[in-house]
Amino acid sequence: MKKNTQPKSNGLYVSKGRKVFMAVNLLILTLLALSCTLPFVNLLAISFSNKNAVAANQVKLWPIGFNTAAYEFILNSSQFVRALGVSIRRTVLGVSLNMILIVLTAFPLSKSNREFRLRPLFSWIFVITMLFDGGLIPTYMIVRYTGLMDTIWALVLPGSLAVFNMLVVMNYMRSLPKELTEAAAIDGAGHFRTLWQIVLPVCKPTLATVTLFSFVTHWNSWFDGMIYMNRVENYPLQSYLQTIVINPDAFFRNATNVSESLSRFLNLTNARTTNAAQLFLATIPIMLVYPFLQRYFTSGLIMGSVKG
Repeated sequence: MKKNTQPKSNGLYVSKGRKVFMAVNLLILTLLALSCTLPFVNLLAISFSNKNAVAANQVKLWPIGFNTAAYEFILNSSQFVRALGVSIRRTVLGVSLNMILIVLTAFPLSKSNREFRLRPLFSWIFVITMLFDGGLIPTYMIVRYTGLMDTIWALVLPGSLAVFNMLVVMNYMRSLPKELTEAAAIDGAGHFRTLWQIVLPVCKPTLATVTLFSFVTHWNSWFDGMIYMNRVENYPLQSYLQTIVINPDAFFRNATNVSESLSRFLNLTNARTTNAAQLFLATIPIMLVYPFLQRYFTSGLIMGSVKG
């Protein structure tokens, strides 16, 4: 009798078609990963390279004429530090407000119609806001006539409740066993105590996921800073970076006049190396936060979206 010589995977035989499929998948995913990673590596190499090598387009994936002049130049720039501070304040306030409103909205909407009779009405109100938007001009007029222009609240309040994130948390809460809240009610716990001590501890995966969504949204937003801030010193980091990417030479000329003590850096850096360093520094917070929340990301997103 002929022995079966097909390779095994977890005790199962793997056909040739399956092996080809896995190889093609691996190739495609590798190419996608490289397409995302290589530009970032090139940006990092440019930020650490000599300005002459950058101007000659000689820098690929490794720095040429390694130096840290661009980073020293940036850290001595009051404009960058000020914009970084605005973004940090905006992110801390925005994420905190987002999560408070998401939890306080999702919890009652996760109840049944018998427990919360107005649930369908409020659910439709929130869904309609996802489908129809008042537009840029009405939003700008509201921000202007409420006196929020040139304040941090103009960047925080207009998007204080992300309806999509709220629906994800709401669906996760609806998937929890009713016995949890019923047992808490029998023990005499009120709604807020049930939410704080019973529901939120078991919602960590979804809460971590929407926290990451909210963090990335606030940190990467630049357009609202451009339209709601009349003074450049109030720009968040991404709005500031957008202006120097569009017109880097103008920024570099202005920056050279800020302090004569920075003149020694001008021999080693130029607009391209400086901008590359600033763009790299802007991504560091995302890279620091994501590893801590990544383990919750997949489970929180899937479990919060499968049940309507």
